[in-house]
Amino acid sequence: MQIFAPAKTTASSFEKYESLIKDAIDAVHKREHYTPFPEMPSPADYGEGAEAAQKSAFEAQLGNKFERLLQSSNSWMESDEESPYTGKALKISYPVFSDVESYIAASQKANEKWKLADAKTRAGLLVETLHQLKSHFYELAFATMHTTGQSYLMSFQASGPHAADRALESIALGYSELTRFADKISWEKPAGKFNLKLEKFGMNIGRGLALAIGCSTFPTWNTLPGVYASLITGNAVIVKPHPKAIYPIALVIGVIQSVLKGNGFDPNLVLLASDKSDSQITKKLAEHPAVKIIDFTGSNSFGNYVEGLPGKVVFTEKAGVNSIIIDSIDDVEAMAKNIAFSISLYSGQMCTAPQNIYVPESGIAAKDGNVSFDDVKKAIVEQTRGLVEHPKAGHAVAGAIQSKATMERVLKAKDIGGKVLLENKAISNPEFPDAHTQSPIIIELNRDSRSLVKGEMFGPIVFIIPTKDTNESLELASKAAREHGAITCSAYTQNEDTMHKIALEMAEAGTPVSFNLTGGVYVNQNAGFSDFHVTGGNPAGNASFTNPEFIVKRFVRVQSRIFVK
Repeated sequence: MQIFAPAKTTASSFEKYESLIKDAIDAVHKREHYTPFPEMPSPADYGEGAEAAQKSAFEAQLGNKFERLLQSSNSWMESDEESPYTGKALKISYPVFSDVESYIAASQKANEKWKLADAKTRAGLLVETLHQLKSHFYELAFATMHTTGQSYLMSFQASGPHAADRALESIALGYSELTRFADKISWEKPAGKFNLKLEKFGMNIGRGLALAIGCSTFPTWNTLPGVYASLITGNAVIVKPHPKAIYPIALVIGVIQSVLKGNGFDPNLVLLASDKSDSQITKKLAEHPAVKIIDFTGSNSFGNYVEGLPGKVVFTEKAGVNSIIIDSIDDVEAMAKNIAFSISLYSGQMCTAPQNIYVPESGIAAKDGNVSFDDVKKAIVEQTRGLVEHPKAGHAVAGAIQSKATMERVLKAKDIGGKVLLENKAISNPEFPDAHTQSPIIIELNRDSRSLVKGEMFGPIVFIIPTKDTNESLELASKAAREHGAITCSAYTQNEDTMHKIALEMAEAGTPVSFNLTGGVYVNQNAGFSDFHVTGGNPAGNASFTNPEFIVKRFVRVQSRIFVK
């Protein structure tokens, strides 16, 4: 007797990508470098003439309806999107439903078939979406650039290859967890003259409808891990993007919907729920009883609200205070160059960007002897000034300021208190003379003015803080992580015991440490398949891209039994 018959596997997609999926699972466990998506915009990898063609597609999209979505929405809404480079509105309209209940109903109906599909079917089709997305990476770059203010290269990498890496990571780990245990078991237990026999069968059941709430700075990189984690585990997803950054994630959803429809699934399985800044539907969606899973990236206040919603499985990434601890280093100039790049990259608008730099007031040990506190801060200031004033590198590294709130925060930073070591100023961009730009402001805070800074100061705002010694630096950095959250920490020390002490203390504060970065690796960067992004161990977030908990909390394993006579 067979009472459990899972949906038939759509074998073709899984067989097509089976080797890649196995490689990805292997990479997830080994944590070594792995990617099937080259990160540089090369014609050899992404097609001769593709960049020009997709730039034309981007330009043609401006001012028009985004008609590549296949969802059954019944009206159109012009977005609030505005380019940080030109200052002009994108004037793109997106399909929307008239009310929240329509989103819920369409998603639930679409999930009826998907939730019955087995892990192979889901994994194969989801990997197919990523490979079709490759042919849109250039358009994604332009869309991201002109909604977030990221530079072109950063936009290409973050919204294209790196976001696809993180999505594939979710698929791989999801497939691994879904297939960890046998679906069918013949169980037999000796019981004297006869044996007890049971046939057991297991089912993986998704928690229910998922809501992914996007942010304005990384609309695909931060959103895709949760979207794909929910999909692989059998849950329909409503994506509620930030009102100022819809275009990039709309591109992705359009590709997903196309693959779903082409393989017999309802494209409403993944819905774009756009709204406007003055009439957001986020809370209505989040509070709806049908929504069981929520992924959120954004502010502490809204993240705390989401985490407090009853009856929801919630994954958050919020704000934090990231620190740099300087104890000792061989090459002060190389260290200062690395720090300058880290605090200037995307104008500090990254959740991983450093904010507080702790330096012993007695100076630090270096290869050529002691380097004074004044010389350390001078090196950081001069390297930062040299970078942002470089006619080619400055604007390319810094990009543009995404929001008016961030711009206002930077412009007012000089009034916080402390001693301004490097004033912020507009960065010239010859291609976009109207770009909204500001270089980092660096402020020294002495012992009496430390209390002026509480929590994250999002944007290119940096504080150099003298301390009694490295022990006090570590104490302040770990305290900030525990109280306000932290996603990264950078430390410079040539002493192995000090390194272990910093690593342990910050780990207990739920914060990973990058030691002695002086080359082409920066504390801001996280690598898919290797680095865990956020730990969930402090107020900066309760989840991690991508550990098993990020997957297994989205479904339940139900095992039933049949008595065999």
